[in-house]
Amino acid sequence: MFSRLSLAAGAIAGGILVFVGMQTVNALWIIPGAREEGRKLERAELEAATTKAIGELRDEADRARFNRRLCLERGRLYVNATGLCVERPSQPGG
Repeated sequence: MFSRLSLAAGAIAGGILVFVGMQTVNALWIIPGAREEGRKLERAELEAATTKAIGELRDEADRARFNRRLCLERGRLYVNATGLCVERPSQPGG
């Protein structure tokens, strides 16, 4: 009935159709879901890093305020640019 050539051609055509169909399913269903999961994971990582950085800035600012207050209470001069507590320069004529 069917020759070997027509059976081979049918098998090849069927294989191509299955391949194209699977690629279409992957592109429309699996890949976008994976991309969205990746986006959610990336957003969560960025949010955690931002929260950590804000916390560190807050702690650093609190430390600077505490050090400044301690320095001033001791009658010294706090230098904001360096964060150092130095002796007050002597006043001329005093």
